[in-house]
Amino acid sequence: MRSPFCVSVITLFPEAFPGPLGVSLLGKAWAEGLWDLETAPLRDFGHGKHKKVDDRPAGGGPGLVLRPDVAAAAIDSLVRAGRPLLYPSPRGTPFTQAMAARYATGPGLIVFCGRFEGLDQRVIEARGLEEVCVGEAVLMGGEAAAIVILEATLRLLPGVLGNAASASVESFSAGLLEHPQFTKPRRWEGRDIPEVLLRGDHAEVARWQAEQAVMRTRAVRPDWVMD
Repeated sequence: MRSPFCVSVITLFPEAFPGPLGVSLLGKAWAEGLWDLETAPLRDFGHGKHKKVDDRPAGGGPGLVLRPDVAAAAIDSLVRAGRPLLYPSPRGTPFTQAMAARYATGPGLIVFCGRFEGLDQRVIEARGLEEVCVGEAVLMGGEAAAIVILEATLRLLPGVLGNAASASVESFSAGLLEHPQFTKPRRWEGRDIPEVLLRGDHAEVARWQAEQAVMRTRAVRPDWVMD
């Protein structure tokens, strides 16, 4: 039997977790022991009476930077056990479905949630943090990005999805965006379900879905489609 996929999150706001990870199928999988969650409150490793975790940026500039000694103490308090150590960051490698699938085959993840102007570069290098970007926008901190990375990964663990085939036909899984989906009623506000989906010809449906996926990808992500 596979050991639970172990997630550790280092954050200034442990109350942000599990958040969406604790509901629906992911919450059920958590309750069933398919994955586990621990939070390491970064403030616990701060200095002085006020548990200070940050300081002014060297060289000047706005905002504050998380201290390397505080961050390292939080990281070192965890048992890494072969788990990737991720740092959500706008300058990181773009997060993809392929990355989520790779993470899901491992023993778990450690995610360091940054705040303010970010994390001292020295601890990123010294502890081997993998910078990952979830989109071309800047967030208040790493918590929301961490939840995106974790949800995309956890849903791929064996036994989490009710229908494992769902993950193989969705957007990004085959280098294309997913085809449109329809359900009852057959007509809604003057719009009909495409007739091809109602004939019961599975081969014809599959062809239509493949064509729609290519059309959608060409329109939205032309950089993915080779002519």
